[in-house]
Amino acid sequence: MSGERIIYLPLGGAGEIGMNAYVYGYGKPGQERLILVDLGVTFPDMDGTPGVDLILPDISWLKERRNRLEAIFITHAHEDHVGAVGHFWEDLGAPIYARAFTAHIARLKMEDAGQSPETVRTVSPWPETVEAGPFKVGFVPISHSIPESSGLVIDTPQGRLVHSGDFKIDETPMVGEAFDRALWEEIGKPGVKALVCDSTNVFSLHEGRSEATVGPEIETLVRDAKGMVVATTFASNVARVKTLAEAAVRAGRSVCLLGRAMRRMIEASIKTGVLADFPTVVSPEEATQIPRENLMLIVTGSQGERRAASAQLARGKFQGLTMAEGDLFLFSSKTIPGNERGVISIMNAFSEQGVDVVDDSSGKYHVSGHANRPDLETMHTLVNPQLVIPMHGEHRHLREHVKVAASLGRKGVVAVNGMMMDLSGNDPKVVEYVETGRTYLDGSVKIGALDGIVRDRIRMALNGHVIVTVILDEDDEMLGEPWCEVMGLSELGRSNAPLVDVLEEDLSQFIGRAGAKTLTDDDKLEDGLRRITRQTTQNEIGKKPEVTVVISRLA
Repeated sequence: MSGERIIYLPLGGAGEIGMNAYVYGYGKPGQERLILVDLGVTFPDMDGTPGVDLILPDISWLKERRNRLEAIFITHAHEDHVGAVGHFWEDLGAPIYARAFTAHIARLKMEDAGQSPETVRTVSPWPETVEAGPFKVGFVPISHSIPESSGLVIDTPQGRLVHSGDFKIDETPMVGEAFDRALWEEIGKPGVKALVCDSTNVFSLHEGRSEATVGPEIETLVRDAKGMVVATTFASNVARVKTLAEAAVRAGRSVCLLGRAMRRMIEASIKTGVLADFPTVVSPEEATQIPRENLMLIVTGSQGERRAASAQLARGKFQGLTMAEGDLFLFSSKTIPGNERGVISIMNAFSEQGVDVVDDSSGKYHVSGHANRPDLETMHTLVNPQLVIPMHGEHRHLREHVKVAASLGRKGVVAVNGMMMDLSGNDPKVVEYVETGRTYLDGSVKIGALDGIVRDRIRMALNGHVIVTVILDEDDEMLGEPWCEVMGLSELGRSNAPLVDVLEEDLSQFIGRAGAKTLTDDDKLEDGLRRITRQTTQNEIGKKPEVTVVISRLA
């Protein structure tokens, strides 16, 4: 051994679904040249991250070593793999490599963040490779629910690694490349040290279904519908959007796309040659003039997003279009765990309008883009790695995937975010634990998950807020009375008097009783005012609010 090693370090996506960011390195310990595979986001919710726009991985470790980062490789154009490139490129500064469709989306992400799109470089599929320091990296076509997805072959001086990316085994994907068993078997022939593999559907025991099986079911549903048909799916699932549009055309309906993401993905697919024959669409303005029974809308918002087209239609109107009794709304998608509340809310809103809602509970109108357990087993067999490292899954998925590997006679290891693995030799081991976490995009700034900003926002949401203002003269005498502003709290309490009046009276009495040591010390005075405010509010309405104290002293 030369003293050099291969390292694998997930910074996001291992122990969770979303926010993917995987570091590979080769070299002497502490001097490894590095590459990054994927740089994605995950999405906030009002319970845990109110007001946050996006959740990004914490890349502090990589940022501190940016002079050792050779390149960034993006496997496909889903948000949880490409969504953070624009937000972090200035921190990393490395060239970004992707295939044409993904590169197009990555350039849009760069432009959205005010970065130059020129740093994104388009590469051809395997067997072409990119040299990045000690690595040779090739993009191997693989089927998924978005065009031009790729697994990566990562060749190092100590052997071959395979990073599966998100994938399924689909030999009739409708749009994009079919899964090529012979190609993956060929990739495994030189010997593969480690397969880093998608784990999302490891608990699904049946073989995955092809995208081709969805079309006939959707066509029957649309053909038999009486009123307007509206369907939602992931905007990135270009094959499904095309299937929906073709079903509409065959049923004699005009097609209208609603939602920026939907139009953007279709335009990108056409521009990069992924789609050559998408049906003609009409504008929202034109759609308002078409009889309902002759119209189909394909809209964003399959996960209940509040600002997407689905939610706005559920609330009444979107771009001049409304739902009516007898219309049909189809969720041609799976609800991601955590999004159930928003989706059910939309379903109920449509039901109140007399709209018939169809979801995928029957299994007819959606197929997953991820490999089920039998398909994972097939991938293990084709690539035949010495070691399986599960990724893209919660901890329970990773652990179950290791058991699948063991059932096939292969060693597997659970490596979660922050766990640096040394893959050299035949005995992989943890060599370091790196602090990882989350970064929040909050408005236009990035903040740390532990900075306290979101925590304070949650506390205000739970407890309400009181602002107390006191003015003292140069002799530490109070000018006027303290006054309070109350937000998010009941106006009346147990005393049947306005809460503000009770607070101001108790605060005035406190200041009247306070000694010189308290009145001359802002910190002591502030602590006392805060304590009285919380005590009084607790007594009056049973809440202990967040309190801001403003003390003004006249010179």
